[in-house]
Amino acid sequence: MKVTMEVDCTPEEARRFLGLPDVSKANDVYVDNIAKAMQGVSNIDQLQSFAKQIAPMGEIGLKLFQNFMEQGAMGAMGGGNAKKPKD
Repeated sequence: MKVTMEVDCTPEEARRFLGLPDVSKANDVYVDNIAKAMQGVSNIDQLQSFAKQIAPMGEIGLKLFQNFMEQGAMGAMGGGNAKKPKD
């Protein structure tokens, strides 16, 4: 027997129902600090240096972040079919 249940709730209601902590204030502080730090970045070398400092998973996190930024830049330049860079 299979039972399917659909729950319609907001993210806030789901968070409270699951007993998860409210981290919205910490998230706001984190986003503000990242935004302030990114204001001084003017080239890719500075961006890589900054990413190494904040990379949560070391070199793997940096590689993911770098791929994300490259794909975003290609998309912004009109290359909507941005290909995944080779390792």
